[in-house]
Amino acid sequence: MTQLVFRDDAYERSCDARIVAVRRSEASVAVELDATVFYPMSGGQAGDTGVLRANNIELRVTDTRKGEDSDRVLHLLAPDADPPAIGSPVIAELDWERRHRHMRMHTCMHLLCAVVAAPVTGGRIAKDKSHLDFDIDMAKLDKEAIEKRLNELIEGAHAATPRWIDSAELAANPQLVKTMSVAPPLGERRVRLLEIPGVDLQACGGTHVANTREIGRVQVVRIRSEGKRNKRVTVAFAP
Repeated sequence: MTQLVFRDDAYERSCDARIVAVRRSEASVAVELDATVFYPMSGGQAGDTGVLRANNIELRVTDTRKGEDSDRVLHLLAPDADPPAIGSPVIAELDWERRHRHMRMHTCMHLLCAVVAAPVTGGRIAKDKSHLDFDIDMAKLDKEAIEKRLNELIEGAHAATPRWIDSAELAANPQLVKTMSVAPPLGERRVRLLEIPGVDLQACGGTHVANTREIGRVQVVRIRSEGKRNKRVTVAFAP
């Protein structure tokens, strides 16, 4: 089991760790650590990139994925990478600017959930733009109104705080799972929530900023139909 440092503090940029497993394939070398600040791709959010440092060696992490279960994280290196032996100490260090953009975007998607009152059927979070798909009548989506309300919530400087509940409480409150295509972030029979008081509360295991103002101004760049039950709203950082 990997100690998931990002679950407790998304602002940690690096951590000390030890290599506990190395798996090789034609596509990559996957390194598992006993602790990591790297968020693995899940819930629509891209996996982190960065480096593993050991002595004078710097190994580029090109992607991060979940291992056999949600509490194991695989740091993907180039297929010709030569990591240190199992048990060796390393420093895991994020590409911070990229991660921070993911944090800003992911928190913005929670605000979008609050602005568009409809079930979420899918989504994707990237460093430059992100989208959510809603099960809603296209005629109810007004681009200018959504953009205006999003920026009002961002400028409102609302706190965004993670907290945990047990699985029984989630079962009693199914409305806390808003994304139909993503399973809730379970961990040791607990569920992680992100709360933006008075704005949004839902199950989420991703990384977020601590205050909505940190997101910065955004724009709705496109609204289009992706099928009968999928109306896609795409948001980008304003220039």
